[in-house]
Amino acid sequence: MRCVAVFVGINHASAKVDFDNNIQLSLTLAALSIGLWWTFDRSRTGFGLGVGIAFLATLVTQLLVYNGVYQYTSPDFLYVRSWLPCIFFAGGITMGNIGRQLAVYECKVIAEKSHQE
Repeated sequence: MRCVAVFVGINHASAKVDFDNNIQLSLTLAALSIGLWWTFDRSRTGFGLGVGIAFLATLVTQLLVYNGVYQYTSPDFLYVRSWLPCIFFAGGITMGNIGRQLAVYECKVIAEKSHQE
């Protein structure tokens, strides 16, 4: 639950906090996203999952923008908002943690059922 709360906080900060320029915003969000990973995961696979999700989701977003399906009001870097990969990274870490907790719960329930039989 705390991981989800931090992710929501990072999302809210990206939308509401006013920075002087987008580089400050991107660096702050990158630090917060890595802090989220460090606090709640600290695994290489979790970091790889976050980087992979950030790369693929940004690529899909870039393709949507390139094909005219979606458009930014003011792109920062190569027609992409520079803070977008940071949000996708934090979301990947959060979803990975949720999935891990659900898997642990499911294994526990299956083990309890097998002991009852």
